[in-house]
Amino acid sequence: MLLEQVATGGCQSYLVGCPTTHMAALIDPASGQVDHYLGLAAQHGVRIRYLVDTHTHADHFSATLEMKQMLGVPVVMHALAPAVHADMRLEHGQTLMVGALRFEALHTPGHTRDSMCLFVAGADGGHVFTGDTLLFGGTGRSDLPSGDPEQLYDSLFERLLRLDPATAIHPAHDYKGGQASTIGAEIATNPRLQKRDRAEFVAMMRRLNLSAPTHLTEALRTNMNGGVPMARLLAEATARVPFISLAGLADAVSGRDNDLIVLDVRERDLFGAAHVPGALHLPRGQLELLVNAMLPDPTRRIVTVCEQGKISTLAAATLRTMGFTRVMALDGGMKAWRDAGFPSEGTVWEGGGL
Repeated sequence: MLLEQVATGGCQSYLVGCPTTHMAALIDPASGQVDHYLGLAAQHGVRIRYLVDTHTHADHFSATLEMKQMLGVPVVMHALAPAVHADMRLEHGQTLMVGALRFEALHTPGHTRDSMCLFVAGADGGHVFTGDTLLFGGTGRSDLPSGDPEQLYDSLFERLLRLDPATAIHPAHDYKGGQASTIGAEIATNPRLQKRDRAEFVAMMRRLNLSAPTHLTEALRTNMNGGVPMARLLAEATARVPFISLAGLADAVSGRDNDLIVLDVRERDLFGAAHVPGALHLPRGQLELLVNAMLPDPTRRIVTVCEQGKISTLAAATLRTMGFTRVMALDGGMKAWRDAGFPSEGTVWEGGGL
C-alpha cells in the first residue's frame, strides 16, 4: 500500500494508493497543496480516484471541491455531511473500494456530527485515518458547530478504540510533526483517554475553554457551501496580474509619464491622508460602476494602488477581466511606498487600511 503524508502547518493529508491498480484516494486535502498532491501522484504513478474529507473542517480550507473540478472525480464524505459538493456519502460500515484496497467507514461523531474514520488493511497491518476524532496524545475538540462531547466519548470508547491495538493511526492534525502511534499506544498514554468514565470525560471536554479557530466562519462557509476562500481569490488574481516595483512607479511619476494612470482604490480618508502624486481616486467598492466614466480609454497603462497591495491586486484582476489589458498593481502598496520614503500628497498619515 502506498502511503504518503503531506503537512500543511499542523494539518495532515494522506495519499493512499493501491500498487496493483495504481488507483489512489486523497484524504483531507488542504487548499494550497494541490500541485504537491498532483506531483506526488505522478511520482508514484497513481491516479487519484477519490477525494475524501473525514469531516467538515472548521480550521482550514479543504481542496476537495477545487480538485473535483480539476480532476472530475467524486468527493467522499459521511452521509450527514452538509457539504453541497459531496458526491458519495458513506454510512457507518460501508466500504470505499480503491483498487484492491477496502476502506471501511466508521461514523465517529463528536468533533462534528459528520465525522468519520476510515480503516484499511495493508500488507503491514491495519491503518485508520482518524480525522479530528483521535489525535496524537489528544482528541478533537467538541465545542465547534455540531460537536458533542457525549457523542465523542461513544465514538472513541465504543467504536474507534475497539480496533486492534496494533492499528496505526493517521490523524488530520500533527502539531509536532513526524509523530507515529497506534490505537494501543493511545489507549495507554493519551491523557484524554485516561478519563474512561463517561461523565468525567464529558466534563473534561466541556472545561477545555479553547479559543475559536482563526478562520472559523470563512472555513465553514467555504467547506460547506463551496465558497472560495480569500487566500485563493488573491492567489488567482496574483496569477493574472503583472506588478510594478516601487522604484519603477517612482521613475514613471517623476518622469511625468503621460501614458500612465495611477488609480488609488482605497477609501476616501486613506486616499486623502497620503497618496502617490497625481493619483486618481476610485474606491474598490465603486470600481465596476464608475470605471468607464473615469477611464474612457482602455488602452492606457494603469497602476492600481491600495494600502498593502492586496485590494489593488484584486482590483487589477477585475479591470483586466473588464478589458483594461494594460493594468498592473503596485507591489507592496502605499505602506511600502511611504516606508521607502517616496513622495506623497495629502495630509499627515494616521495608519490603518488594507
